[in-house]
Amino acid sequence: MKGSRAAIRYAKAILEMAQGAGNAEQVNSDMALIATTINDNKELQNFIASPNVKAEMKESALKEIFAGSQNITQGLFRLLQENKRFDILGQVAEQFAIQFDELNGREEAVVTTAVPLTPELEAKVLARAKTLSDKELVLKNVIDPSIIGGFILKVGDRQYNASVANSLTTLKRELSN
Repeated sequence: MKGSRAAIRYAKAILEMAQGAGNAEQVNSDMALIATTINDNKELQNFIASPNVKAEMKESALKEIFAGSQNITQGLFRLLQENKRFDILGQVAEQFAIQFDELNGREEAVVTTAVPLTPELEAKVLARAKTLSDKELVLKNVIDPSIIGGFILKVGDRQYNASVANSLTTLKRELSN
């Protein structure tokens, strides 16, 4: 459950506090670091999710790991500890980034390809993505060899599927009818 309601509510509240304090950009950097660290570290994920580890110990460990973070970010750790919701920290960090980008008129465009994008292809995909959104786009490349070739572009709730796998599935459907 990538974006639970609770994670979205916490992210919005933290963003409002950060805006009020005038350091939303710095808190966004903290949240990006938290999301990356949690996603890249299975041991940290297990530690945070473990019901056997006391909430106070989790808060203390997170304050050590993210010692250079903003006071608002440190306050999030305290709030999650009080509410025994450390298991959604990664989701809160991801939702914060989404809310922050939305506030600043940016949107993430996810392009799935079979191989990494070249700079030329990235420019072409970005040009296509701009037809789907009027916001500033940040391109994220996801590699999935199962699409065989081409690309799948997702911008918000819109999707453009130009993959070879999709073309083959469409052709198979047409031939079987």
